[in-house]
Amino acid sequence: MLNTPRSLRGMVTSPHHLASQAGLDVLRDGGTAIEAVVATAAALAVVYPHMTGIGGDAFWLVMWPDGRTETIDACGAAARRADLEFYRAAGCDTIPWRGPLAANTVAGTVSGWELALEWSHAMQPGLGLHRLLRDAIYYAEQGVPITEGGAALTAAKMDELAAIPGFRQVFLPGGHAPKAGDILHNQALAHTLRRLAGDGLDSFYRGALARDLAEDLRQLGSPLDLADLNTHHAQARPPLHVDIAGARLFNMAPPTQGVASLLILALFDRLRADEVDGFDYFHGLVEATKQAFRYRDTHVGDPAFMSVAAQEVLDDAMALDRMALEIDPEVAAPWPHPSQAGDTVWMGAVDADGVAVSMIQSVYFEYGSGVVLPRSGIVWQNRGASFRLAEQGWNALRPGRKPFHTLNPAGARFADGRTMVYGTMGGEGQPQTQAALFTRYARYGVPLQQAVTAPRWLLGRTWGESSTSLKYEDRFAPEVIARMAAAGHVLEPMPAFTSTMGHAGALVLHPSGLIEGATDPRSDGMVAAW
Repeated sequence: MLNTPRSLRGMVTSPHHLASQAGLDVLRDGGTAIEAVVATAAALAVVYPHMTGIGGDAFWLVMWPDGRTETIDACGAAARRADLEFYRAAGCDTIPWRGPLAANTVAGTVSGWELALEWSHAMQPGLGLHRLLRDAIYYAEQGVPITEGGAALTAAKMDELAAIPGFRQVFLPGGHAPKAGDILHNQALAHTLRRLAGDGLDSFYRGALARDLAEDLRQLGSPLDLADLNTHHAQARPPLHVDIAGARLFNMAPPTQGVASLLILALFDRLRADEVDGFDYFHGLVEATKQAFRYRDTHVGDPAFMSVAAQEVLDDAMALDRMALEIDPEVAAPWPHPSQAGDTVWMGAVDADGVAVSMIQSVYFEYGSGVVLPRSGIVWQNRGASFRLAEQGWNALRPGRKPFHTLNPAGARFADGRTMVYGTMGGEGQPQTQAALFTRYARYGVPLQQAVTAPRWLLGRTWGESSTSLKYEDRFAPEVIARMAAAGHVLEPMPAFTSTMGHAGALVLHPSGLIEGATDPRSDGMVAAW
């Protein structure tokens, strides 16, 4: 897939074709890019449940046509009862990755939808919730064909998920992993979406639905309770930003790793790499990633507990120069380093008025905690399983603390007037894939779809396991791989177009009104345009 789709009236991209079409239909009905993304996100929660859902968190980056850029932090905090004593009493030395004890943070996604729609409705009256959730309700009620990737992942994770409360009933009909093309239904989730449409999105946190969610969580053994839901609100936040040659880049502030994504690009902007996908390019971005990740893992977490503001390093040109000078242009720096996990969806939309949205939402691991709440059909996230059971230090568990997030929606404003939104799923791979996509397009002029389709790499985690090697798709030139090995990189080849490298997407709005889009052939997605 190399041809870049183009249109003038609006465009949506996401990792599932039905979700992209749901968003485009909202644009056709006069909705804004924000409303299109809500419809896309809701549909993804149904048709791509292994990757996302309304039981997870989300982050928004909205680029307005007047030049403003704003973000929404829709990340939930740890439960009031989620403290060290709670897990000691449960006999835990670490927080389990699956099950009710992993479902220990509030799901913030729906609150992000609500705040984003408030922004949209301040611009124009907008469409009602029944319309925005229409397609998601239909697919949950009437069924949706399971994708090959969804079937393979469910089969691979079946042993660790089958015994978790509620999972078997929804996702393992008859006790067996489904096959591609089997029809998935989630009647309880359809009912929940109808309740949200009728009672309002705030009912997820304050209302009859919230009481049902809290009761199910309590009965299953989660530390979350109604008070945790009642006190949650999405937050409008200023974006992080950094300037490079020809563009200002934007991303999400902590607790996300957005600063790492910006650092990679700011450092690479200071390096010489004349040829895209050559040794200097590949080596330079990998070494910039190491510098950015060291900074991230030292400083980034819940901003309420950080001693350094993330924007400070991005504003300090001398500090960036020093970090760039630490990169050896010929030799790989040592890299055994802890890796992060996570599975996610990124989606984007641009409307005819020039509003561009970059949004990412996730339940963390595939199917999150695996817990499916019986009355609502919601898969609850396990983002809080990343907390450390420690008295203090990086990402240490505290009631009310937000967990570190790999999620980070990206955007750029170019000096020539172009606006770009882009992103990907993939945990540790998100900043790296963003860097590959953006630099190919922006620095080297590679067409947008080709920039997404081109071979990628990942330093760190692969799906379902931890690894510190440099994994690469086997479509790179052999001579480049040979030089990378000679430079000291510990290399691990991967199949072409593997989902390990994430599901990326991008949209670019030109000053003429032309919109360009790209989707990832590694996903089940598409660009929907009119």
